[in-house]
Amino acid sequence: MNGRADFREPNTEVPRPIPHIGADYIPTEEERRVFAECNDESFWFRSVPLAATSMLITQGLISKGILSSHPKYGSIPKLIFACIMGYFAGKLSYVKTCQEKFKNLENSPLGEALRSGQARRSSPTGHYSQRSKYDSNVSGHSSFGTSPAADNLEKEMLPHYEPIPFSASLNESTPTGITDHIAQGRNFS
Repeated sequence: MNGRADFREPNTEVPRPIPHIGADYIPTEEERRVFAECNDESFWFRSVPLAATSMLITQGLISKGILSSHPKYGSIPKLIFACIMGYFAGKLSYVKTCQEKFKNLENSPLGEALRSGQARRSSPTGHYSQRSKYDSNVSGHSSFGTSPAADNLEKEMLPHYEPIPFSASLNESTPTGITDHIAQGRNFS
């Protein structure tokens, strides 16, 4: 022994360093295959159905008069917008599924980065665990472990608003609770 104590359990696996995945990263052949598969599946199984459904719903709303059509171009601009939003909603809805496919790859630096990123996200450290002084603080204690004087300073810096009672609404459709006592006390018969 060299004078240093080794506190690791025997037969434990030493974690590998997180691979650097940057703009210069060249995916492996298996990763390219998964990229193509994700792109194809997200298009046919999510984007096309959501785009078609959103266009049908939009056309139905225009036909019923709920949405108005353009005087010159008719329903085309709204249908194009619905199609584009459905397309992107379909692509975004498939992101988690695609990430799982990459995590399941055996010898993939990208899969390893996603797996280690998930572990890092479950136990945040450093910059990601710090909270802004303007964040709401449910527990009443600062996440930085500061002194009570700093907590008081933080409370003084943030604006304090009193809750508005429900009856103080300016909406004319709701009663305000104001009554005319003179009109109730008189009998005009």
